[in-house]
Amino acid sequence: VIILFGKYLGTVRETGFWWVNPLVVKKSVSLRIHNFNSEKIKVNDLHGNPIEIAAVIVWRVIDTARAVFDVQNYEQFVAIQSETAIRTLATKYAYDASEEESFSLRGNPQEIAEELKKEVQSRLDIAGVEVIESRISYLAYAPEIAQAMLRRQQAQAVVAARQKIVEGEVGMVDMALKALSQQNIVQLDEDKKATMV
Repeated sequence: VIILFGKYLGTVRETGFWWVNPLVVKKSVSLRIHNFNSEKIKVNDLHGNPIEIAAVIVWRVIDTARAVFDVQNYEQFVAIQSETAIRTLATKYAYDASEEESFSLRGNPQEIAEELKKEVQSRLDIAGVEVIESRISYLAYAPEIAQAMLRRQQAQAVVAARQKIVEGEVGMVDMALKALSQQNIVQLDEDKKATMV
């Protein structure tokens, strides 16, 4: 970025040796692709459960003038805004989806990654930064509730298994009654059907 007495003159993007006015200030801005790997952040999900979440944001500068003039330190700006976006996203969704919910942080990684990318991009536009990709790199319940949540998941699995067993038993009785009546093996009145059930 070429600056003369505080005024932006332009950006030199081509490689090579360039002669410029000796009074200009030159600020180098890397146009390479960068990775921002966030720390684990403790935040509450949609249901208020404390979770730990971290993400990787892949970004690069596309507008050098905005990166130099519109924010004080564009790399620090990327880090702060990315962490803020991760927090915002985590509070919008539950860790695990229940029956009535469609999306969850754990169950829909592709959709959540796209949502995170949009959220981060909207915050980084002002700095001339393009978000190439974003991914959740770590997701877990906070240690203080991890055991309780594990017990809850186990209980849900037991309930689901019992529902399947009951459905199977009811289906077997229904099939037996239908087979007996269709093949005219025996005629059962309502009391005998109830006894068989």
